[in-house]
Amino acid sequence: MPPLFETHPAHHTALGALPISRALPTRGRRLIGPWCFLDRYGPLSFTDEKPMDVAPHPHIGLQTVSWLVEGEVVHHDSLGCEAVARPGGVNVMTAGRGIAHSEETPRGNVGRLSGVQLWAALPRAHRDVAPSFDPVERVPREEPRGGIVQTFMSGGYADIIGIDAEVHRGETLTMSARAEREHGVMILGGDAEFDGHPLERDAIHYLGTGRSELAFRSSGGARLLLIGGEPFPDPIVMWWNFVAGTPEEIAAAREDWEQHRRFGEVRAYDGPRIPAPPLHPAS
Repeated sequence: MPPLFETHPAHHTALGALPISRALPTRGRRLIGPWCFLDRYGPLSFTDEKPMDVAPHPHIGLQTVSWLVEGEVVHHDSLGCEAVARPGGVNVMTAGRGIAHSEETPRGNVGRLSGVQLWAALPRAHRDVAPSFDPVERVPREEPRGGIVQTFMSGGYADIIGIDAEVHRGETLTMSARAEREHGVMILGGDAEFDGHPLERDAIHYLGTGRSELAFRSSGGARLLLIGGEPFPDPIVMWWNFVAGTPEEIAAAREDWEQHRRFGEVRAYDGPRIPAPPLHPAS
């Protein structure tokens, strides 16, 4: 049986003036490896606006990964960490048992914003680790035949890979893969095809497992987001900004946030934090 190829359209939403395509989770695909959430935002040009302004909010049971194509985003958290994400670098925050953070467009900016926000679920054995924040100024960059590959996530608490791949005009970029991993790919810009399938815009393409290499061809040039990892072994419950093992853990985290317990305060942010929404059945 040939490896899978599925196309799952993204859901369109917005954060103020900032357009967002939510590619994970979708109705047909909840996880790709440990990756459980993927927002593609921008591209957006602006002048005096502040397109990214996410007030303090909590997380448990996951890692957040902020990868920029254009622009800048400043991170503050309840550990007292501050870092500005820029293209070529990555911010990785491990929520573990609980952390709060904010993300904003800084005053000094280039007037463009484009990037992705991803979450990776933590395995059950590591779900309650101490929170931490790890900014990386420059990720590994390679220039194989046909393109440029930047690996912004690899290894860690679970088998995981995150790659930004540029395919040169009229070229094919081929990358080795591990057959036990499942992969997903999303177009960030340009045009590309995989195994004869044109890759659609505003969609996540699920490539399944069983592949030893991944080859992408582009006529006019392309930029791709490739994510993957071994199929995640643990059942998870996702609600709001939380990833947990049971609905009871979700309810306890919500109560702690509302009662100003566990998560701490993001003191560097000028403004109120985001209240938790009403608790509906988690999924």
